[in-house]
Amino acid sequence: MATGISKTKWNGDLQVSSCENGQFIFRPIWEKGNSENRLYYGDNLSVMKDLLKDKRVKGKIRLIYIDPPYATNSVFQTRKQQDAYTDLLIGKEYVDFMQERLLLMKDLLADDGSIYVHLDNKMVFHIKVLMDEIFGIDNFRSMITRKKCKTKNFTKNSFGNISDYILFYTKSNNYVWNKQFEKWTNDKMLKEYPFIEENTGRRHKRVPIHAPGTRNGETGKMWKGMMPPEGKHWQFTPAKLDELDNNGEIYWSSNGNPRRKVYLDQSEGIALQDIWLDYLDINNQNTHTTGYPTEKNIDMLKRIILASSNENDLVMDCFAGSGTTLVAANELNRNWIGVDMGNEAIKVILHRFQNGTQTLDEQIRNKKEEKQEMPNLFSEQESKNDNQTINNVLPYLIDNYTIFTNGNYSGVEFSLPQS
Repeated sequence: MATGISKTKWNGDLQVSSCENGQFIFRPIWEKGNSENRLYYGDNLSVMKDLLKDKRVKGKIRLIYIDPPYATNSVFQTRKQQDAYTDLLIGKEYVDFMQERLLLMKDLLADDGSIYVHLDNKMVFHIKVLMDEIFGIDNFRSMITRKKCKTKNFTKNSFGNISDYILFYTKSNNYVWNKQFEKWTNDKMLKEYPFIEENTGRRHKRVPIHAPGTRNGETGKMWKGMMPPEGKHWQFTPAKLDELDNNGEIYWSSNGNPRRKVYLDQSEGIALQDIWLDYLDINNQNTHTTGYPTEKNIDMLKRIILASSNENDLVMDCFAGSGTTLVAANELNRNWIGVDMGNEAIKVILHRFQNGTQTLDEQIRNKKEEKQEMPNLFSEQESKNDNQTINNVLPYLIDNYTIFTNGNYSGVEFSLPQS
C-alpha cells in the first residue's frame, strides 16, 4: 500500500474536468521557455482525450510510467495532514477505471514505446489480465518485484508484506531498450571472477566453450582433435576457437579440458534482473522527500527512463503525484507530460520544481515551526528556515514548462510561478 497517512473520509473537493459542448479543452495558464514540457491540472481521462487530438503527442510518447491508486479504499494525506488523493474505487469499478485510461495510453504511445504500471498485490493480477488484452500477451515483458520498505514487525498470521510490483509492457515487438547494469560489488566480483591471469594480472572467469544441442554445421565439427561433448556443439566455429586460443583466451586444464576466459574489464556490470532491492520508498531520514504520500524513489524512475527511452524522447506520467517522474525525466534530458487532478499534488510539484526536496527530518522539523499562513510557493523572499536548511535541500529545479487547465483553476488552488 502507498505510504502516508490513510483514512476513509475525504475532506477536500473532488476535482473533475468541466466539459464545453462535449469537448475537453485545456488552455495554458502559465508558460516559460519553449520546451514541450507540460503540467496538466485536471482529470487524466479528459487530458488524454485532449492529447489524442494533438499530432505532436498522439503516437509520439516513448514511455509512460504510472503509479495509480491501489484500490485500498482509503484517502491519503501529506505529512502536513492535507488530503492528497482518494483511492476509494475497488473491484470492478477500479478495473473499469483503469481500462478506460489504459486504452487511451496505448493510443498515445509510440509504436516502439513502453508502459510501466506500478501496483501492489491487491490488484496487480487483475490489471495484468487487463493489460494482456489491451497490449497483447506477447508484449508483456516483465513483472518487476520491488522491495518497498524495510523488514516489518508483522502482526498478522502471514508473511511480512515488503514488496510491490511494476508491470512492464510494450506496444510492439520493436521497442526502445537500453540494457541496464548494476555495478560489481567486491564480494560479487571475487565470487564471479576468481582467477588472475599470470602474465597480465587481468581478473577473469573460465566458462565452457560448448552449448546444449547438436549442430550439423561448423560448430558441430572437430576442433583440435576433439568433438563437442555428446548432445552439444561448440559456441564458436573452429576458426574462431583457434583465434581465441592464439590470443591466450582459452584455458587448458591439466587433463586437456578447454575453457574460455571471460575478463572482468570487459564486463559492463551485472545485467539487471526483475527483482529490485535497492529502491525503497522514501522512508528514512537520509532520503530527500516532498512529503507526498505516494512519492517513489527517483533513482528507480531514472532506471526505468534510461532503459526505455532516449534523450529528447517524450515521457508521460498521468498520475504525477509528487512529480518524481517529471524531475527524473527532465534531469535525463527527456521531454515530459505530467497530469494530476489534486490541488495538493500540483502544489507539491510546483514547490519541488522551484525549491527542490528536503530530508525527512527537516520536513518534520519545518512542520513544527511553520506558520499557519500559507506562503507563496514561488516568492523570491527567503523564509527564516531557508538559511537553516539550505545544506539539506536537493536543488534540482525546473522552470521550462507550461501549465494547462481546462477552466477549473480559480487562482486559489495553487500559486502560479512568478515569471
